[in-house]
Amino acid sequence: MEEKDAALICKALGDFNRLQIVEMLSDGEKCACKLLEKFDITQPTLSHHMKVLCDSGLVNARREGKWCYYSLNCDTFYDFQSYIASLSCCKSSKECRC
Repeated sequence: MEEKDAALICKALGDFNRLQIVEMLSDGEKCACKLLEKFDITQPTLSHHMKVLCDSGLVNARREGKWCYYSLNCDTFYDFQSYIASLSCCKSSKECRC
C-alpha cells in the first residue's frame, strides 16, 4: 500500500462516527438506513461520512433501487492491516537499525 493511500484511510478513520461505521460494517453489508439508526446525525451528514470512507477505498457502495448498501472493501482493509503491521516502534536507539 502506498503511503498516500494509508494517509487517506487514517484520515477517514480519524473521525469517531466513521470509525464506528467501519466497526458496524465489519460484520457485513449494511443499508444506509440501518447505519443511520445508530447515530444521532442527519442523512446528509451520513452521506458525507460515507463519501469520505468510499473515497479512501475502505468502503464499497452499491445501489439497489432507492437504497444504498455499504460494505468493507476487504482487499483495501487487508492491505491497510499489512501496512500498519509493517511499521515498527523502537524504544531506544540501540533497538533501531539506522
